[in-house]
Amino acid sequence: MASRSYGQYCGVTSAVELIGERWALLIVRDLLVGPRRYTDLKQGLPRIPTNILSTRLKELQESGVVRRVPVMNCGLVYELTPYGRELEPIVLALGRWGFQAMGDPDPGDVVTADSLTMALRTAFQADAAAGLPPADYELHVGDVTLRAEVTPDGLAVAQLSPPAPPVGGRRPVGEPDLVFAAGPGIRRVISGELAPAAAIDEGVVHVLAGEASLLERFAATFHIDPGPRALAA
Repeated sequence: MASRSYGQYCGVTSAVELIGERWALLIVRDLLVGPRRYTDLKQGLPRIPTNILSTRLKELQESGVVRRVPVMNCGLVYELTPYGRELEPIVLALGRWGFQAMGDPDPGDVVTADSLTMALRTAFQADAAAGLPPADYELHVGDVTLRAEVTPDGLAVAQLSPPAPPVGGRRPVGEPDLVFAAGPGIRRVISGELAPAAAIDEGVVHVLAGEASLLERFAATFHIDPGPRALAA
């Protein structure tokens, strides 16, 4: 349990006391992608001080959100408990809400494999995917490369680079239908502010292999409405 108490008898208060400390929710975000060793978590959160990471992990374990388990050939790893996994729809909803406030990145801001994985899961439109043919995308953002396999049944994301943590990882098979690189401007494609063809023309997206027309399907499958904050701006 976090040491800070707000002194209120309220479910929201309890939630904030459990996961509201700085960095705690980002640890949960990364563990929603899969179990992680301590070093994996530190690599995925490069600015977190080691003492804070250790403290947050201890608090999350004491709260029943995270547990530490042995895995063959990997040693001890951290994973979410069933109670902790109940945070997934909440984290995805927070991601969609926070998307409205995202502008251009500040100098030094990074995209990690886990944050990009969760961004894809946040933007994924299951209803749209159910009505479209399967598609397999390879997405390059900076040093991160992910493979997003979309079928009518859902989304599966695999980390290609940097090398994925050796816990519960999966390797895709076959060749992707579309390989493309993108910068921060991909946010405008996901929001619908920039059409895929225009994104290619403006250099926001660079098609490396496959049919460029598949970017239209990607934009239909991964979309977040800019929401009321954009209308009020």
